[in-house]
Amino acid sequence: MTATLPEVHQCEVAGCSYNHDTACHAGAITVEAGSDAACGTFIALDVHGGLSKSIAKVGACHRADCTHNHELECGAESIRVGPGVDAADCLTYAPAS
Repeated sequence: MTATLPEVHQCEVAGCSYNHDTACHAGAITVEAGSDAACGTFIALDVHGGLSKSIAKVGACHRADCTHNHELECGAESIRVGPGVDAADCLTYAPAS
């Protein structure tokens, strides 16, 4: 199942402990609901964490209003995370029409 989840293709959040060289190494991220599409996995610590040999997947997306969201799962081929309204937002988010 996890093989079909979209990857976090790029992460531009310099202050996240899971970000190493613009690649997210969390096991999976969650995109939160709310006024923006915040990365719920973002954490700013002085230590680096995650899985060093893998790239994060989108485990869950709570933005039911996104065009890529299908039953709370992301259907995009891949996503980008970067600064937006919050320190770390899903930049691939697109409102459903």
